[in-house]
Amino acid sequence: MNIPIYRQIFSPRMLVSFLMGFSCGVPLLLTLSVLQAWMKEEGVDLSVIGLFSLVGLPYTLKFLWAPVLDRFTLPFLGRRRGWLLVFQLLLMGALVLLGMTNPSQAPWLVALAALFVTFFSASQDIVVDAYRREDLADNELGLGSSLYVNGYRVGMLLAGSGGLILADYFSFAQVYLFMAASLGIGIITTLLSREPQVEEAAPTNFQESVVQPFVEYFSRNGALLILLFVLFYKIGDQMASTMTIPFYLDIGFTKTQIGAVAKLFGFWATIIGGLVGGLVILRTGIIRSLWLFGILQAISTAGFSLLALIGPSLSGLAAVIAFENLSGGMGTAAYVAYMASLTNKKFTATQYALLSSLMGIPRVLASAPTGFMAESIGWVGFFFCCTVVAIPGLFLLHWVAKLYHYK
Repeated sequence: MNIPIYRQIFSPRMLVSFLMGFSCGVPLLLTLSVLQAWMKEEGVDLSVIGLFSLVGLPYTLKFLWAPVLDRFTLPFLGRRRGWLLVFQLLLMGALVLLGMTNPSQAPWLVALAALFVTFFSASQDIVVDAYRREDLADNELGLGSSLYVNGYRVGMLLAGSGGLILADYFSFAQVYLFMAASLGIGIITTLLSREPQVEEAAPTNFQESVVQPFVEYFSRNGALLILLFVLFYKIGDQMASTMTIPFYLDIGFTKTQIGAVAKLFGFWATIIGGLVGGLVILRTGIIRSLWLFGILQAISTAGFSLLALIGPSLSGLAAVIAFENLSGGMGTAAYVAYMASLTNKKFTATQYALLSSLMGIPRVLASAPTGFMAESIGWVGFFFCCTVVAIPGLFLLHWVAKLYHYK
């Protein structure tokens, strides 16, 4: 029986996806921009501040301990919610600990506390991703993923912009206590939500939990082709976004103009894009949505070349940022839903952690040559190249679509 679309949108499962996304989004910037601002204020050397980026490694390496979370079930709340509650409580405690440190007197103690935060945050991400995949039906993954991503962005906004604003009125220690308290929303969500019902039995030994998830995935027809698609689908978009701020400044916009337009148009366009993307996926399916949103992403990247030709026009900036963030939000919703749908529910945590780690590789590797490219060929040529780079992802989608079972 088909469930009316409005009942799917307003179902408790969708609310859980949003609130869990919020809980996952809060910690990220507390070990990046907010922590950097705190250390700078305390007079910590810039070289030390730069090294603190290494505390983010757990987000990249989370697939290494994901098999443990597939293999073992705690004696309370079930396979997913039990681990989720433990990590949320530990994460809250780690944020309190981080707030009690002193960057000027003991920066390495700060680094240790920040590493605890990122480890428990990455662990929470593993379990939430697995929970969402197992709790939602295949045709609900698009909308659920878009709400999760939007919740994540709201959490980042609270921690990033909200944290810095609060730091003008309160001490950073108090800011971290406030942010730790905000994670109570995730804990309440975990306690009140249902445990997903999964027919597949959990792994029972080392081989099933560590080896079999990879064996099962790579035994599929077109496994490597799918991994290439995951790597390339958003590479043009990611390359372009790396250089947008230098581009805006270089063609004549002020920092105030960039900040105001990006906040006013960029954030809300991304949120709307995620919601619209989820609804489109619900109606048309993941593969058709990947096609549509991938084409829109490429067109939006080409819009930067047009802005480079027009020059510092505020209306042009607003249009480009709104379109780029709208299409990017839609593309991310379909992209995340697609990766979730690829996982085997027996190894959800491990396989999704692997795919999401791969998702971050282009952001790092493709960003490296972008400055050189912009200097060599100019802004018009650079963004045109980013548009062209998006084509291989769409070409791979033509073949990947033939392997996909949940159209």
